[in-house]
Amino acid sequence: MRRDGTKDGERRAPGLLLAGATALVSGVSVFVNGYGVRALPDAALYTTAKNVVAAVLLALAVVAFPSLRRRAPDSSDGGGGGRAADRPPGGGRATSGGLARALGLAYVAAVGGGVAFVLFFTGLARSAAEPAAFVHDTLVIWVGVVAWGALRERLSTWNLVAIAALVAGQVLAAGGVGGLAGAGGLGLVLAATLLWAVEVVVAKRLLATVTPGAIALVRMGGGSALLVCYLALDNKLAALSSLDARQLSWVLATGALLAVYVATWFAALARARAVDVTSVLAASVVVTAALQALAGRSGLPSEPAGLALVVLGAATVWWRWPRRVLA
Repeated sequence: MRRDGTKDGERRAPGLLLAGATALVSGVSVFVNGYGVRALPDAALYTTAKNVVAAVLLALAVVAFPSLRRRAPDSSDGGGGGRAADRPPGGGRATSGGLARALGLAYVAAVGGGVAFVLFFTGLARSAAEPAAFVHDTLVIWVGVVAWGALRERLSTWNLVAIAALVAGQVLAAGGVGGLAGAGGLGLVLAATLLWAVEVVVAKRLLATVTPGAIALVRMGGGSALLVCYLALDNKLAALSSLDARQLSWVLATGALLAVYVATWFAALARARAVDVTSVLAASVVVTAALQALAGRSGLPSEPAGLALVVLGAATVWWRWPRRVLA
């Protein structure tokens, strides 16, 4: 029984399904974006266009579905996501909490929804989908480190085993470290991943008082506005209105995937620890690899044991999810 009166099983299914859905959408998105980013002449233009689509779709969803405007149940995970002790009771603390919330939302919008996207898709345009997916999925390492210090999410032995299996599996699936070293643009993907790792922790804190739907909308709406300003300053804004039908189809498809990804990601994060949700997300590399093979762009990695390790790591998190591991 959890502190909010719900049983482990009552909380397990929604959190697991949402995290699993996020991993599935992420794997598909990385694969599709590998094509889409090359369909437009500029990565920043592509990122802006699809992010605007995602922001519009999220805004429509928030209006159409009242449930998205309600807070998720207290995750009771001790990870700083919904504890009453973290909420300012009033007075000076309320003012301080309001400032922290404003700064957190600003980071989510400007960095998580803006700067990091430009870095990621610029890097993706210069590299293959699988190495980029691997670097993005090292997010679990960085989130584990930051969440340990900022959210007091203790990493138990099973957490460390799961993370080790995920990372080792991704390295094997990518053909070893040598295969990653030769891929251009991965430095930008890594920079974006580090910025997103900080965003995960910031968002987890915000979810104590802000709904997942609101954070998703702030991220994509605010980030899109910043990206539009960036294009205007770079004299590329007019190019948005000159996209042809093929380019628009890529923008609409990837924008829709992004909207689903962001919505399920924040909903899952509101219901479980940051490190656990991010661990399940790492399984997206399996989806990307399978789609690459089906498309004939490459065969399945030469080390199938790598994909097996990734699945094992994610499955370990799923199996152990209901157990509290916090001090």
